[in-house]
Amino acid sequence: MKKTFALMMVAAGLAMGSAPVMAAELVVVVNPKNPATRMFSEQAAQFFLGKSTVFKPVEYEDGVAIRNEFYAKVLQKDAAQVKSIWSKLVFTGKGTAPKEFKTAAEVKKAIAADVSAIGYMDKSAVDDSVKVILTVQ
Repeated sequence: MKKTFALMMVAAGLAMGSAPVMAAELVVVVNPKNPATRMFSEQAAQFFLGKSTVFKPVEYEDGVAIRNEFYAKVLQKDAAQVKSIWSKLVFTGKGTAPKEFKTAAEVKKAIAADVSAIGYMDKSAVDDSVKVILTVQ
């Protein structure tokens, strides 16, 4: 399915006389002072689904494209499913929804300010203010 989609994007790009649009390379990041050095997708998903409170997830606002891509690739859920999970956690008092930001710069700033924060972004947005602990395949 992925291969077919990629071929369709290349064909569409060639037909339009431009480079094909490719998906961003997602990375999961933490504060550089955080002792974590590596993480698996399943571990990262726990924080963004409210199953663990060891790290504080930092999230993009609804409607930001990278959010849906992260949900699909790492959480293996769609936005409605994730929203439902957090609504239940908040309603029952078992969790607090992640702080949401509009841009990668804002996510990066929030992570840089909190040693226990965890977030995700396009690899091209990474700088010394965050540390990559997972590259999403």
